[in-house]
Amino acid sequence: MLFCKDTAPALSFTSWSAYLLGRQRKIADIPIDHPSCSKQHAVFQYRLVAFTRADGTTGRRLRPYIIDLGSGNGTYLNNQRIEAQRYYELKEKDVLKFGFSSREYVLLHEFSDTSEVDAKEEEEDEGLDE
Repeated sequence: MLFCKDTAPALSFTSWSAYLLGRQRKIADIPIDHPSCSKQHAVFQYRLVAFTRADGTTGRRLRPYIIDLGSGNGTYLNNQRIEAQRYYELKEKDVLKFGFSSREYVLLHEFSDTSEVDAKEEEEDEGLDE
């Protein structure tokens, strides 16, 4: 699940294995409207990866990855610009930024603790009611 800190709701990824992020709304699965972002900026992808359990048996699990498609202003993973055309495995609570946009996207698992975000949204909602 990819959660944008600035907007709700979270984007849940279950039906496809890859999602295009970019300014070109006609083809982007996840639009990024900031002018510093490329039309086809990056791809968020799930891959089935093999692993070995503690008992020695093997299994497979889905892992999220990000790849920058050679964008002009880069993709940032935890405030570090990533190399273009290279896949990076994402971990829970990793923060992604695209170009010079201040919007942050946070990777959350299905059972992630979102109480901090929920509390902030409630405070903002209460402020609107006053």
